[in-house]
Amino acid sequence: MALGPQQLLELYRQMVLIRQTEERLEELFRAGEIYGSLHLCIGQEATVVGACASLRSDDYMTATYRGHGATLAKGTSLKGFMAELFGRETGCCRGRGGSMLLADLTVGNLGCSGIVGGAIPAAVGAALGARLSKSDRVAITFFGDGATNQGVFHESLNLAGLWKLPLILFCENNLYAEMTPIHKEAAVARMADRGCACNVPGVSVDGNDLEAVYDVTLQAVARARQGEGPTLIEAVTYRLAGHMFGDPETYRSKSEVAEWRSRDPLKVLGERLKERGVKEAAMEAIHREAGAALEEALTFARQSPEPEEAHCADHVYV
Repeated sequence: MALGPQQLLELYRQMVLIRQTEERLEELFRAGEIYGSLHLCIGQEATVVGACASLRSDDYMTATYRGHGATLAKGTSLKGFMAELFGRETGCCRGRGGSMLLADLTVGNLGCSGIVGGAIPAAVGAALGARLSKSDRVAITFFGDGATNQGVFHESLNLAGLWKLPLILFCENNLYAEMTPIHKEAAVARMADRGCACNVPGVSVDGNDLEAVYDVTLQAVARARQGEGPTLIEAVTYRLAGHMFGDPETYRSKSEVAEWRSRDPLKVLGERLKERGVKEAAMEAIHREAGAALEEALTFARQSPEPEEAHCADHVYV
């Protein structure tokens, strides 16, 4: 199902908001306003926005510690997200989760995980739950290319294939497992090819092309809802920021980053919108509106109360 210009413009709006949010978080982290560890998804916005556009709000999702974009794309409010990064009671996890452990059950986000591959089996469980309850919900789990080398990925893939669960295994292949090129870790060139061992169809897609991501995910969702089982999607993309804040990035060349920057998903979709008649003024307005929404969310977060010390363990289950 093709996306119309207005739908594409709305998804562009989401991508712009995620990009501006990530860039601002980097500034806030450097200034010492937020703490912990920071893993930015700058350059990977098309993967999560394109995939989540194919889902319903009641579908399940899990993601990685690089989960800011997935959390916002699945529907968490910007205010709730930002308050969580500030560790405030009004955050989506009431200040208990922070950057790497975001969750929001109101929109089906069962949680991001700080463990490589750690969120994958949770999505398998959610998909099994949907099957047992005779629901037509599906579950999607986002993970990186490095996670496909974890045993838990293969165990999850096997169960999903064996039981034909309504699951989309979505690999954001940004070419590096932390600081190691994936070709030095994986015996296969395409992560999508790992699916065949468990009778799970695998498809590889340009992760910087939002429409392509949307199309393949929509097909996978349709298969899952019809009881045809899981799909493994590999979206080839690139993080334009380091693995984490402070990453010296000595493992990749500036020319490589510059090459991928020329394929920035925001640029790709922006040019496509212009080709389809969307005025540049409308796109510029989206950037201004995103900036205003971000400032409003920051004000909300800064003014929100911190959790009371006596209740810090409330709602904490692990």
